[in-house]
Amino acid sequence: MTFGLILFIALILTLGLFFWFQKKAPPKELEEALIKADLGVSMAHSLLDKAHTKEALKEEVRQILSAPVSSGLTQKDNPTVILFVGVNGVGKTTSIGKVAALLKKEGKRVILGAGDTFRAAAEEQLGVWAERTGSLLVSRPGGDSAAVLFDAVSKARQENYDFVLCDTAGRLHTKDNLMEELKKVHKVLGKAMPGAPHEVFLVLDGTTGQNALSQAREFMLATPITGIVLTKLDGTAKGGIVVAITKEFQIPIRFIGVGEQADDLKPFDVNEFTEALFEN
Repeated sequence: MTFGLILFIALILTLGLFFWFQKKAPPKELEEALIKADLGVSMAHSLLDKAHTKEALKEEVRQILSAPVSSGLTQKDNPTVILFVGVNGVGKTTSIGKVAALLKKEGKRVILGAGDTFRAAAEEQLGVWAERTGSLLVSRPGGDSAAVLFDAVSKARQENYDFVLCDTAGRLHTKDNLMEELKKVHKVLGKAMPGAPHEVFLVLDGTTGQNALSQAREFMLATPITGIVLTKLDGTAKGGIVVAITKEFQIPIRFIGVGEQADDLKPFDVNEFTEALFEN
């Protein structure tokens, strides 16, 4: 075999490998789209290992988001106690008010427990939502958070309320003492009513990006999370990080917040959310 023939064969093999790789490699714009949607580099690469077209990627995302079983917002006991947790400024109190509005439309009797006794405006803000939705506010200004929520659940049991929505102070997931306090709140609710809290909703800011994954991991160590409320999706944020959170922890997304009004909290729709992730 001549040297020229060897070079020719080598060239053919090299070109073949190049075009095979180009065919197998995902388009760069798909990777950029996933990262811009806040799915994160690791999650983006994981998806692109399995799918190289936009429609195939959408299907992968749908499967991930649909995997955790969600029962919706159903009454699990009388009353059903829902604990809302999250870091500062994610919109817990507002989300509680919006959930109360949804429940009142269904004719449910609702108590709002003002467990955020640290933020001065929290009780006032929750009081506004209580008045707006016709719910009962249980509060104790400057009191112990767990004690306030114990009172709220006790009153709900005595007076036959359907739901107790429990607010908590925003806390950095990196502060061990605050996370220990959250464990205490969870335990005290169980003393107020066996089986409570029936749901624990982690409220995440859709603009947070990758830090939301760390938040989910740390809050799960303090209290079992049964659902995610994803807020602040009325701007440019897409909230794609919940794809990684859902895949890792199997937590269903229950609601998304798309504005400040009472009806701006929407039940999570996997198809709508997936399509929005891939919009330019």
